[in-house]
Amino acid sequence: MLRKKLLFIGILIGLVVFLSGCTEINEPITPESEGIWNTYFVYPLSWLIIYFADLFNENFGLAIILVTVIIRTALLPLNIKQLRSSKAMQDIQPELKELQAKYSSKDANTQQKLQQETMALFQKHGVNPLAGCLPIFIQMPILLGIYHAIMRTEAIDGHTFLWFPLDEKDMILPFIAGITTWLQQKLMMAGSPAANNPQMTVMLYMMPIMITVFAFMFPAALALYWVIGNLFMIAQTIFIRKPMMKDTNTGGDKK
Repeated sequence: MLRKKLLFIGILIGLVVFLSGCTEINEPITPESEGIWNTYFVYPLSWLIIYFADLFNENFGLAIILVTVIIRTALLPLNIKQLRSSKAMQDIQPELKELQAKYSSKDANTQQKLQQETMALFQKHGVNPLAGCLPIFIQMPILLGIYHAIMRTEAIDGHTFLWFPLDEKDMILPFIAGITTWLQQKLMMAGSPAANNPQMTVMLYMMPIMITVFAFMFPAALALYWVIGNLFMIAQTIFIRKPMMKDTNTGGDKK
C-alpha cells in the first residue's frame, strides 16, 4: 500500500512539473507572459512579491518571507486534511496487521480475500488510503508557482537580505535549508508507522541532501523560500500534528 501511494504521489508530482512548463524557468515573468501557467500561477505570485517589497522599501527578502507564510497559511486546511488522513491510517494499523497475519499466504485466492477484507476495514472506519495524496496534488502547482515566481522575477536581482545577495548563490543558506528539511521530515515521521519503513528512512536523508545540493545551484532567494517553508512546516508539526497524534495515542490507551 505504501509503495502504491508513493508511486501515485510521484506520478502526480511529475505530471504537475510537466504541465507547469519548467522549460520557461529562465524566461522573465511579466504581465505579457502568455499561457495559463504564467497568467494564473506565476505572475500573480511575482506581483505579490513585488507589492510587498515596495511596501517595505524594496526589501525583497522580507517580501519572499511574507508571501511564503501567506501561501503556507492558505494551504494549512489542506495540510490538516492530510494529517487527519495519516492519523486515520495510523489508527487502523493494528487491525490491518491482524488481517495481514490472517491472510499471510501468497496464493491468489488468499491475496484477493486480503484485499476485500482490507477494503471493508477502510470502509468501516471511513478511511481512504489515497486521501492524503489529494492535498499534495492541489498544493504542488501553488508551491511550484512561487518557485517560478522567485526565479523569474527580475526585480529581485541586485537586492540583498541579511548577509546574502538574493540573486547570487550563498554558502550558508543551503546548509540551513538542508537541516530544516531533515528536521521537518524527522518530526513528521516521529511516532508514525512510516518511521520503521526502510523507504521512508532513505527519504529522510535523501531529501535534505537533494535540497542542499539544489540550494547551492540556485540563487539564495530560492533557498530562503525553502528555509521559511520548512520552518513553517516544523511549527505546524509541533502545534498541530503532535497534539493530534497525542490525542490518538491517549484514546488508544483508554481503550
